[in-house]
Amino acid sequence: MKFSQLFTISFQSILNNKLRTSLTVLGVVVGIFSIIVIMTIITMLQNSIEDGLSLLNKNTFQIEKFDRTQARGPGSDRSWRNRKDITFDEARRLKELLTEAKYVGAEQWRMGRVIKYGNRETNPNISLSGQTLDGIKTNNWKVAYGRDLRDADIKNSTNVTILGQDVVDKLFPNMNPIGQTVRVDGRPFRVIGVFERQPSMFGDSRDNYVVIPITTWQAMYGKYNDSVNIMVTSYTTEEYEEVIESAIGYFRTIRKVKPGDPNDFSIFSNESLIVMVNDITGPIKIGALVVSLIALLAAGVGIMNIMLVSVTERTREIGIRKAIGGKRSNILTQFLIEAIILCVFGGMIGIFVGVGIGNLAGSFLNAQSAIPIDWVIIGITMCVTVGLIFGTYPAYKAANLDPIEALRYE
Repeated sequence: MKFSQLFTISFQSILNNKLRTSLTVLGVVVGIFSIIVIMTIITMLQNSIEDGLSLLNKNTFQIEKFDRTQARGPGSDRSWRNRKDITFDEARRLKELLTEAKYVGAEQWRMGRVIKYGNRETNPNISLSGQTLDGIKTNNWKVAYGRDLRDADIKNSTNVTILGQDVVDKLFPNMNPIGQTVRVDGRPFRVIGVFERQPSMFGDSRDNYVVIPITTWQAMYGKYNDSVNIMVTSYTTEEYEEVIESAIGYFRTIRKVKPGDPNDFSIFSNESLIVMVNDITGPIKIGALVVSLIALLAAGVGIMNIMLVSVTERTREIGIRKAIGGKRSNILTQFLIEAIILCVFGGMIGIFVGVGIGNLAGSFLNAQSAIPIDWVIIGITMCVTVGLIFGTYPAYKAANLDPIEALRYE
């Protein structure tokens, strides 16, 4: 018999037993659903994080006082907690030495600021950043209109500012802000530019910030009041790791770190955050896979039992087919096809429902919609494997029935 004929017979047999088929498929649906729904949510979160990681420009890393991915609680190492601040002078020295880098910028931040214009003011959730010229480039910020900071602004500590789009929407809904004067912590700043809108992360806006010259920031809040963050961008991806190593070497020299002593600073990059997220989601994926495998194992046992019942019910049919010349291979293939169809059908339902509910759940976290293609492929492969493993014995039993005994069966 042709494979298409065997497939048609198998499919028709499944349709003739709708209730039995539904109950058998249900176990597979639960197994695949349990893993797909979790993987969909995790994929949505990872995609949202990676797409929103324009925190730094491409091929950029940051030198910071502390490691963002580690806790600084009471149990942390004392030497780590007592690190000295990174200064603007150290940032300028690194820029002079690290000639292999494309940009070496510096920045400092104050959160929770209120920006005022006339009788209008923002909510107290605006981030105020002091930046160098290279700092703006490493952050991948682009001026939509107006102008960028200039060397003279840094040298002279001028009171100028570039606004994020949220600040413009709040203070200047119907007018051009360029040339207007806003106040930050009681200090006047002339608006010289407006940044392009940034992509949101988990539905939260990232345009609620303003930028001023880093020297002006230090004049307002004190030169040594907060540690400086240093951002470094390499020319190419191939040079990225080499630039990191060079920066670490130069900065250890600048900070007078003794040979053999650990760094008294940390390196942060987009990849660092991705690795941290993967470290968190890895165990979750393994747990979901274990739960799914247990559910599929139970479903596989159910499929084998149902197929054995089917073989018993169709004993005379099998005997007739073998008596008129039916091959063992045809009967074996037919019952294997039935088992695989049951598993794949249940898997497809589980995938469809899992992706739908996963995206629905992820939407409450304001994450971007996603389909975990790799896990969909893994799920279908698991279904086929379960069908083959648990369908083999019933198919073998059916193929090896003695035609005489089968014809006698009542």
